[in-house]
Amino acid sequence: MNANGEIAARRAVSAPRTEGFGRAARGVLAGLATLALAACTTPFAGGDSPFAAAPSAPAGERIGEGSVAVAMLLPLTGAGQGQAAAEDMRDAARLALSEFNTPDIQLTVYDTAGTPEGARAAAQAALAQGAELMIGPLFAGSVQAAGQVAQSSNVPVLAFSTDATVATRGVYLMGFLPQPEVARVVDYAAQNGRRAVAALIPQTTYGNVVEAQFRETAARRGVRVVQVERYPAGQPQQAVARIAGVAAGAAPQVDALFIPESPQGLVAVSAALQAAGFDPSRVKPLGTGLWNEPSVMSLAALQGGWYAAPEQSGFQSFASRYAQAFDEQPIRIASLAYDAVSLAAALNRTQGTQRFSEPVLTNRSGFAGVDGVFRFRPDGLNDRALAVYEVRGGGASVVSPAPRALPDA
Repeated sequence: MNANGEIAARRAVSAPRTEGFGRAARGVLAGLATLALAACTTPFAGGDSPFAAAPSAPAGERIGEGSVAVAMLLPLTGAGQGQAAAEDMRDAARLALSEFNTPDIQLTVYDTAGTPEGARAAAQAALAQGAELMIGPLFAGSVQAAGQVAQSSNVPVLAFSTDATVATRGVYLMGFLPQPEVARVVDYAAQNGRRAVAALIPQTTYGNVVEAQFRETAARRGVRVVQVERYPAGQPQQAVARIAGVAAGAAPQVDALFIPESPQGLVAVSAALQAAGFDPSRVKPLGTGLWNEPSVMSLAALQGGWYAAPEQSGFQSFASRYAQAFDEQPIRIASLAYDAVSLAAALNRTQGTQRFSEPVLTNRSGFAGVDGVFRFRPDGLNDRALAVYEVRGGGASVVSPAPRALPDA
């Protein structure tokens, strides 16, 4: 997946509402390395935000004057959508430090220029200045390059990529990974009596990842996979015609149809399914977090469908505070930067010299962030507590709330 594709996939979440959020406390939960990030209003209401006149952050800009050095690696001069994303994530980091009560963190932002070479140089500069933790980079190639530098000095990395191939011991992914979304929605379908499923999956890297997880979860839950059809991106018509025999008509042979497609691709898929006689009231559509986009909610073939994604209340509160501080809405993944910096500050406060050690970062109880409970696995991947939504009448509602704790298994 290229850089712009990685950004586009991660923007697929409904635009946040920003009205009506009250003040709440935030603090650190009791227990080993468990972080609580509760909603709170901006501390700058009623006056000019101190962020308003701040200059654009150059590479190596220091944010905070604490004693513990943490680096953030972002493509501030990268091409395409990466630069805009980086600016929002940098500002989210600044917001996190401003809202944390006297964090003892010295955060330095380094520019990767959106390239592996730039990420490698940024990581080397961060190590030279004593960084104990690296947050970022954003794209897979840059994560791999920076991770190699960080690992040579046993410095952990909290990266924003969604590419599972760059995760490894010591390089932990903060991003919204497709695997937990697939597992959650298939689990929920099985719990609700769906025992025979088919799938329409695009021939993309994302499609390869979600197909593997789909088959694994279905096998684990005893769900029969009747048919899987792959199709060139944007051209689902022939695949729909092939799968219509089991998923359409008066007597379909399956009771669910998995469609892990982007909002743009779902337009063509929905039209082809309608033309083939697909009835979503007979065969339940299933999707991933890519569905979490307003344009998807009115597609006829997806009505009544289920998909898994983070609950929105935490992000909506974060977005409200961000908008008050910076006078604009944040990109969806800005919450990852906020959570990463808040986590660094909380672990520094509660875990002493072991603050960024592997046992602390991979604590199975996990952490509670803007997007719900999450934890890092020893292999660098993450688990997230996700909600299941149902598409209905131009919107989506939660039919299964995100759990407040992650399972042991």
